[in-house]
Parts: sequence; structure tokens; C-alpha cells
Amino acid sequence: MNESDNLKRIQLREAIQSELKASIEDKVTRYLEVNHQLMIGAHYFSAASTECIYLYRDGYFIASVMMSHAINEGIIKFVAERNNIERQKNGGDTKSIEELIEELREGKLISEACAHASNSIWKSFRADIHHMNPTVTEIPFQKLASQNLQNLSTIERELFGFDYAEHGGIIPHQPKYWDINADGKTAVSIRFA
Repeated sequence: MNESDNLKRIQLREAIQSELKASIEDKVTRYLEVNHQLMIGAHYFSAASTECIYLYRDGYFIASVMMSHAINEGIIKFVAERNNIERQKNGGDTKSIEELIEELREGKLISEACAHASNSIWKSFRADIHHMNPTVTEIPFQKLASQNLQNLSTIERELFGFDYAEHGGIIPHQPKYWDINADGKTAVSIRFA
């Protein structure tokens, strides 16, 4: 590394440190406002859900909105699968996420609050954002990201809620959404700051 590259590295490090110091309180506030579930089952969407929290915390609002859409869809498909809900209609078309949410709600497999939270994410400018329509310039992304993450928290609390056992383990409220081994152990995704 030459002297010029070394100087660039030092300047960049100082700029990043300054930015982090200036934004830390905002990051702490955003992280706490989501009030997310600290632990969920380690499923294919859990890493994305954790990263979505961090994106919001760090101020990447557009990315967190886009990710919340995908995570919501993944979770609804997962719940449908765990409840043996067919994703295909009689005519062969695939049910929309909105149709799956309604079927899960009607079957009392998810609560009204969970269905409302999932539908709110589903209807939060999804098509405009994913297709980058010109209307995205009018979307209040920070507010929308906050709402979507709080709705995602509602969904995850319902599906992955648990109590602590006396021996230090956990007792899932809905075991069918956790992959519990014969020895009673399960893989989890833990989300800390």
C-alpha cells in the first residue's frame, strides 16, 4: 500500500467514525422503537428479518421497506406450508399473498392482528417500490419502514412467541413454527443490537 492509499484509508476511517458518533443516538432510538422479537426460529427468512432490523436501525429506509415486503411474503408462505394450505388455486394459478393471508385468517390460523399487520406490509406501496415507479419519490420511506418493521414485529411475536422455562430453555407458544428436534432442542436466530 502506497502513502496515498494509506492517507485515503485514514481519512475514510475518520469520516466513518465521525458519522457513527453523530448518528448513534438515532440508531439506538430506531432499534428500540421496533420492539422486535429477540429470538425466532432459524428458518430461511430469519437472517433476512434480522438484517432488515439492522437496515432500519442504520437508516437504510428504502432497503428495509423492500426487505420487509419479501420477509412478510416468506413468512406467509411458511405459515401456509406448516398448516398444509395449498398455494395453488383450482384453476392452477398461484394464490396471491393477500389471498393466503385471508385464508389463514378465516381458518383462525393467524389472528386478526397478525392478518392486519401482514396486509399492511403487503399494501405498503409494494408494486411501486419493487418496480421503481416514478411515484417512489412521494413515499415517506422512514415512516413506512418504521410501520412495516413494527408490523413485522407483530407477526413474529405471534408466530414465534415463547416463554422461558425454569431450566433456562424456551417454551414456544406455537411449536409448529419451530423445528424442534427429538431431544427438545431447536435452532434459533437471536437478534441483538
